[in-house]
Amino acid sequence: MKKIILAAISICLVCSCSDFLNIRTEGTMPTSGTDYTKSEAIFQSVSAAYATMRLSEGRAFSYVSVLEIPSDDADKGSIESDSPAAGEMDKFTFDPTNSLINDMWIHFFDMVSAANHAVEELAEFKKNMNTDADRAYCDQCAGEAKFIRAYAYFNLVRLFGTVPVVDRTMSASELASNPAKSEEELYKFIYGDLDAAIGVLPVSYSKSYPGRIGVYTARALKAIVALYRKDWAEAATQCDLIMASKKFHLLPDFRSVFSMDNENSAESLFEIQASSLGQTSGDAPLCYYAFIQGPRNNSPSNMQGWGFKVPSQALVDFLEGRGDEQRLAATILRRGTTTPEGDVISEKCPNPYYNGKVYTPSEYNNWSFNGYGFDYNMRIIRYSEILLSFAEAKLQGAGTGTSSGYDAQTALDEVRARAGLASVPATLQAVYDERRAELAMEECRFFDLVRTGQAATVLGPKGFKTGKNEHFPIPSSQRQLNTLLPQSPGYTY
Repeated sequence: MKKIILAAISICLVCSCSDFLNIRTEGTMPTSGTDYTKSEAIFQSVSAAYATMRLSEGRAFSYVSVLEIPSDDADKGSIESDSPAAGEMDKFTFDPTNSLINDMWIHFFDMVSAANHAVEELAEFKKNMNTDADRAYCDQCAGEAKFIRAYAYFNLVRLFGTVPVVDRTMSASELASNPAKSEEELYKFIYGDLDAAIGVLPVSYSKSYPGRIGVYTARALKAIVALYRKDWAEAATQCDLIMASKKFHLLPDFRSVFSMDNENSAESLFEIQASSLGQTSGDAPLCYYAFIQGPRNNSPSNMQGWGFKVPSQALVDFLEGRGDEQRLAATILRRGTTTPEGDVISEKCPNPYYNGKVYTPSEYNNWSFNGYGFDYNMRIIRYSEILLSFAEAKLQGAGTGTSSGYDAQTALDEVRARAGLASVPATLQAVYDERRAELAMEECRFFDLVRTGQAATVLGPKGFKTGKNEHFPIPSSQRQLNTLLPQSPGYTY
């Protein structure tokens, strides 16, 4: 059906490891027998790095539990007794022994390891290439790997604040004695990787490589990273370049953005690819992200999942209070209703709401043992977020970014108009509210609240404590492996 790129990825799919000191294994492709003179093999190590972004250990249950459930937009879901660890995320009672937090540490460092391996492999290939085109392709692929590393580190710094920089293959002893870097050092490292990627990545790829990282994907991530650094000028500049390119636009219908038919659409700047590759059983590069959130206890079996990360009543009330009907209908999948595609969400499902953005109609769910959402792409960066990031940067005083002809008001208006909403004055709070409505359930809300200073007020009733919950604890198991790792503020071990 889709994603030729994944055929290569599945060949190189890496295996999981159990701790940070074994990080090297995650990105490993056998070097014995590798023929660095074969240009057709250049992409393989990058393919392995792409694959780590989709591994179920990081992109399914642990991912949604840590990155979204702590927000006010989501509840744990499922049933009360299911996954006490996820319940801790919902109530801010987690500590450094929480297994889901440790999963996130391992997952993103796995991505770092695979990216490092790819960069090193590509340097070897480049030495052995005989044409400028092949050498340039090595550089381009290294740019993709550096983007993946930057994306991993962006998540690590948001989650933990201070972590070590692993920018090459290291031995176990080197990893165990690698000190953590400050947030500012980490953000500079991320900027460096993204600048390197921007310098070599192409504007686009052929249709044979849907979802492959291009220059505008790197610009988009840099713009978002810049918001966290309060580097308003850089955020506005990168957003403006994307907007001025005219290569992206909002789809007319909000709900269709998340449909299977509109994966890698003109609104998408970064999606993590998933596909059954036409299979209905056996091994395939599927993704469990949507399945984890599918309606629990629904029927038939291909229309059910685990029912975690469900929309909160607070989110429903917020969307209803704004008269945000289109985004309400697309975001909230209600128990006891029938979808426009004819799928019933049973009254027997334990939660009143499920995430409508990952809803996949039964006609797509053909896997033999279930299949709900196995072929669903994770939307990571959409064009609407670029418009809202631009508006925020401009309202914060950015004087850069004028080539697109947009200002904060026109950028905000464009997002609202697609949702069927009238213009409102462009203020920071209006942009923050629009981000919540537009990006709900897309793993943005918790971090937005923290970076904009609203977390204490909004999340206090859930248990958020200022000076502690801005970051998650460094997992105890990782501090045992590397005794130089400091614990996040507010945690005692």
